[in-house]
Amino acid sequence: MAPDAPELDLITVIVQAKDERPVIDAAIAAGAPGATYFYGRGTGVRQTLGMLGWLIEAEKVVVLLAVPRDKTKAVVAAIVKAAELEKPGKGLLVVHKGDTVVGMS
Repeated sequence: MAPDAPELDLITVIVQAKDERPVIDAAIAAGAPGATYFYGRGTGVRQTLGMLGWLIEAEKVVVLLAVPRDKTKAVVAAIVKAAELEKPGKGLLVVHKGDTVVGMS
């Protein structure tokens, strides 16, 4: 990372598709400069309970946010509240330390 580049964290959030907009809106309101998101599918114990054991597809949204380190805690708190992540099965949030960042000023 360049000496004058800001220290960034990458926040990865995986939520149900219906929670996509509230997560992005809350993150931006809390100081995230923007978001990249894409759709995915996931499987787990709940999905194997379908008819005759067939897998039930579970649509998910993966949201990636490169956030200045001094705003990470506020953005995480806003996302947790918006997506109710403290409740089991609502989603997953992981913060990755951005040791090397290219292309963002």
